[in-house]
Amino acid sequence: MSKKPLIEFTDNGIYCPQGKFYIDPWKPVDDAVITHAHSDHARWGSKRYLAHHLSKEVLLYRLGDISLQTIEYGEKVLMNGVEISMYPAGHVIGSAQIRVEYKGEVWVISGDYKTEDDGVCAPFEPVKCHHFISECTFGMPVFQWKPQQQLFEDVNNWWRHNAANNLATVIVGYSLGKAQRILQNLDLSIGKVYTHGVIENTNEALRRNGIILNETHRITPETPKEDARKGIILAPPSAVGTPWMRKFGPYSFGYCSGWMALRGAKRRRAADRGFILSDHADWNGLVSAIDATGCEKVYLTHGYTASFARYLSEIGFDAHEVHTLFGDDEAVAPSDNSEDAIGINPQEANI
Repeated sequence: MSKKPLIEFTDNGIYCPQGKFYIDPWKPVDDAVITHAHSDHARWGSKRYLAHHLSKEVLLYRLGDISLQTIEYGEKVLMNGVEISMYPAGHVIGSAQIRVEYKGEVWVISGDYKTEDDGVCAPFEPVKCHHFISECTFGMPVFQWKPQQQLFEDVNNWWRHNAANNLATVIVGYSLGKAQRILQNLDLSIGKVYTHGVIENTNEALRRNGIILNETHRITPETPKEDARKGIILAPPSAVGTPWMRKFGPYSFGYCSGWMALRGAKRRRAADRGFILSDHADWNGLVSAIDATGCEKVYLTHGYTASFARYLSEIGFDAHEVHTLFGDDEAVAPSDNSEDAIGINPQEANI
């Protein structure tokens, strides 16, 4: 009789039957172990939650009054004899890879991750394991990120140019992760940073958790329009094209996403500038991270799973595609059959 796997893929999510807990379940369960606080990984309705301590206040802000236990990186807890520990994923503040061990068998569930140290969240650490469950949001060779310092030089030069030409500057990024990364890399000698309420609520939650962030100014109905126009305005994707954003015109609008590497992405968002900034690993990061685990098998949960599994198999990995309900926090992903998603010429992607 074959040995029952320590981790299974079920209708409720990634499940450990021996430990009787789920990792990032998409339906309410008794015990949920959470990799990070993005809404496709941390959902409301479970009885008990376990997460990294730097996710605590954001989870409470997003999910309400939940039963939440938090631990540090490297700290071990037992659930029904199964050892659980967390290691940095480098995705956003508080993000963690979940290491699960029972009778010498080790699985690691990556959640979302990036391998470049962004100076804001704890940098990614490879974790040795037998089985690695990995995302592959950007699992195509076209996705190869520029060094962060070079990208933010472009952002700050764009802001400086706008200020000199009496244009307001609006920069768009996801409220948890992208917004803080942008904030911490802006040249504040140019001006002040103004924030949409969704981003500022997230900033305040992180500050309650002890995270030190650069100064920001929440935009309210009382905020003088001209004050905000003199600085830089941080907005979430949901603000694009709304009256809230239009009131700051004339402005130059920049969108931050890994999908900006694809032809046409900036045009579809009607952005003046597209900055290729992602909190997910690029092609090289994915391959190097998987290789560093020394895993016997790798399971790909979301992104370009089919093509990336084929590539990994070709270079010697035992790779498997699995279907999950995890989404995309980059917000502008192309459809799988779009002209931008397939047959991409790297020279045409401006990377």
